[in-house]
Amino acid sequence: MSESEEKKFEFVLDRFEGSSAVLVGEHNEVVIPKMLIPKNLDEGAVVHLTLASDEAETKKRESSAKKLLNEILNNK
Repeated sequence: MSESEEKKFEFVLDRFEGSSAVLVGEHNEVVIPKMLIPKNLDEGAVVHLTLASDEAETKKRESSAKKLLNEILNNK
């Protein structure tokens, strides 16, 4: 995914199962933590799920991981 690309999906809040919420889309089902669902939504509500990459944050985390690994390997 490029930095500006987003994928948007439409789901219906199908049901709650314990601490999870089950979202049903046209061709798939997604289970997410119930705490991520706005409190005012009930079963049957239409929700939109947007997925986007964050290349800057990815590079920052890669850099931090490499720095930590180098510190561990150089301190033997």
